[in-house]
Amino acid sequence: MDFIDKIRELSARIPKQIEYIQTEEATKNALVMPFIDALGYNIFDPTEVIPEFTADVGTKKGEKVDYAILMDGKPIILFECKSCGSELDNGHASQLYRYFSVTEARFGVLTNGITYQFYSDLDEQNRMDSKPFFEFNMLEIKESFVEELKKFTKSTFDLDNILTTASELKYTREIERIIAEQMNNPADEFVKFFASQVYHGRMTQPVREQFAQITKQALKQFINDRISERLKSALESTDTPKKDVQIEENGTQNLDEAEGERKSRIDTTEQEMEGYYIVKSILREVLDPKRVAVRDTKSYCGILLDDNNRKPICRLRFNTSQMYLGLINEQKQEETVPIGDVNEIYNYADRLKAAVGYYDGQEAKD
Repeated sequence: MDFIDKIRELSARIPKQIEYIQTEEATKNALVMPFIDALGYNIFDPTEVIPEFTADVGTKKGEKVDYAILMDGKPIILFECKSCGSELDNGHASQLYRYFSVTEARFGVLTNGITYQFYSDLDEQNRMDSKPFFEFNMLEIKESFVEELKKFTKSTFDLDNILTTASELKYTREIERIIAEQMNNPADEFVKFFASQVYHGRMTQPVREQFAQITKQALKQFINDRISERLKSALESTDTPKKDVQIEENGTQNLDEAEGERKSRIDTTEQEMEGYYIVKSILREVLDPKRVAVRDTKSYCGILLDDNNRKPICRLRFNTSQMYLGLINEQKQEETVPIGDVNEIYNYADRLKAAVGYYDGQEAKD
């Protein structure tokens, strides 16, 4: 199983487990230990992972960090765990800060089992930075973030390589945060910069307020357009046709309908592509993932077996505020189920595998 599949599998378990995880110990057992195991470290081998690792701090003796990952007998990563659902704040980070300064580890991880904050000593050696350089959320998996996380696995761990990119990640993260803030609530200086390029009148308060809204809208539209262009380019490069089928939005429907003519504008969203990759990840256990194709339409994003419109696996109906997953039964009827997050698709893995089984089973009979 690929590393990203392991992480997605762990992610799919969390919604089912979270209501039963009430304590810090339960968080460690149910969430953190499987995460460390997914990184390739043997959680039952004390030469690789030590729970309750002793890290004496000044006059305080017996101070312990929840987990220490070792390599060549020396700690390389420290884990400080809090209970699931806890907000990770500076107070929690200060505990890790104390442990970090008295060990040889260059990385510290603060986690509540869902969010993992990675710290290092980029600003001053042997003193943990006040802000993490990388943050990974198990419920919001992005492939680019998984690639960064993969650098911490046992098989690929390279201290110099991680430190080389850590600084870039840290500042990129901060700039992304600033951009997000400006998109939601642009500062006066930010608004003035853009307004001065296109407006040559007097910058009164009403004009400034007007341009604050215009700037916010323009930024979001620009980003959405760029995402759509990149996704379209990716789809076109695989010669995947884009067609539209007129269907009912609720209930079930027979899927053996003729396809409609291609519509003039179809925007494939980032969420739809992420859903497509999740379905491929699920189905790779039962078939060659190359057989899983995607066709976008105005009404939904269809995922097909063998790029055959008569072999629908599921439909991603993400065009409204409430997302729906269209599941296909043996009669080729669609059942739409509401989902709150694209990762909830993992909850229907058995139904998706069953859908492809219908077609392969029928071909075997024929």
